[in-house]
Amino acid sequence: MAPAPILDSIVDTIDPRNETLPLPEPARQRLAKAGIDLSKGYPYRPSVPLYLQEVYKIRSEERLYEDAGARADKSKKNLLSAATKVTDLTTHIGTEIEGLQLKDLTPKQRDELALLIAERSVVFFRNQDLTPQQQKELGEWFSEVEVHPQTPQVPGIPGVTVIWPDLFTLERPADFRRPGGASNWHSDLVHERQPAGITHLHNDTVPPTGGDTLWASGYSAYEKLSPEFRKIIDGKYAVYRSAHPYLDRENPSAGPKYIERTLPLVRVHLATGWKALWVNRSMTVRIVGLDKAESDVILNHLYDVYEKNVDIQVRFKWTPGTSALWDNRITIHNASWDYGGRHPRHGTRVTSLAEVPYYDPNAPTRRQALGLLDDQEKSDLGVTE
Repeated sequence: MAPAPILDSIVDTIDPRNETLPLPEPARQRLAKAGIDLSKGYPYRPSVPLYLQEVYKIRSEERLYEDAGARADKSKKNLLSAATKVTDLTTHIGTEIEGLQLKDLTPKQRDELALLIAERSVVFFRNQDLTPQQQKELGEWFSEVEVHPQTPQVPGIPGVTVIWPDLFTLERPADFRRPGGASNWHSDLVHERQPAGITHLHNDTVPPTGGDTLWASGYSAYEKLSPEFRKIIDGKYAVYRSAHPYLDRENPSAGPKYIERTLPLVRVHLATGWKALWVNRSMTVRIVGLDKAESDVILNHLYDVYEKNVDIQVRFKWTPGTSALWDNRITIHNASWDYGGRHPRHGTRVTSLAEVPYYDPNAPTRRQALGLLDDQEKSDLGVTE
């Protein structure tokens, strides 16, 4: 399958890299069962846009967005009653559901799953019999699926990204001191005009030991801040950048530049109405209106709160055929590369784009909304019974 840009309007491109590796057997079997044509190479890589201006035009118009979780039955009875077991993995983040196949969910169950993800941040399903096509179809239920202008894709299915750390290390060598894969705290696609909502990663091949993924709760990270510190960042905006750089058509000699968007530091989730901290060390550049030194001090503190409070995180051990669905509006995540490429890891990812981020000063925190504030929190906030 010859490479081409994801949009006909992208004229100036460069050829993508073409390295490949033998597919792990579980991945090959899953893709073959799904009818994916592997005869012309795997994965498929689109032609890479050369200029920043053309990438800015991708999905540049505001799209109507309806949050599936906001239209769900708040009890989530259709979803939860059909499961054989529902386990909250930690107090603040992460739930595992057993006894359901994602491909078989009804419309009501899909909406309730979106609400559960909005409440618990990340939800896990093991032993899934799921094709990439079915994975994309579920993503489209939530909203428009992102088609990335340069990441590897499953052939013939735009929007289903290949997550294959061994392949990525051919482009960016990794070792114990400089681990590969997505082994840094980040949130997906923060540079989009309407950034990522729910991401669904299905891993068909995992190492026998290691390769865990960690998620941290943006609701809880915000709640860890003192009420006075919250006042400093509430309503503030930051600049967020893309993972990949491009050349400026007007000044190509200036070197690579990133897509940048100015969006709120604290945002409110449409389905829950709760405030969440929305920063990540990899792609948040600076706070608007502050000097660099001031911005750096505040951002580094926010990163530390998010990354170092283990009580607001969940660490998940994968098994083959597991799906994780998380909400990028309220989480950051980090994939451990402790297996060091000694065993294969392969999966497919679909990301559904959400709304333009917004801040509402009257929105509650999660703990406020659920009546979980302890006495010290009530005192700090001036809350009376």
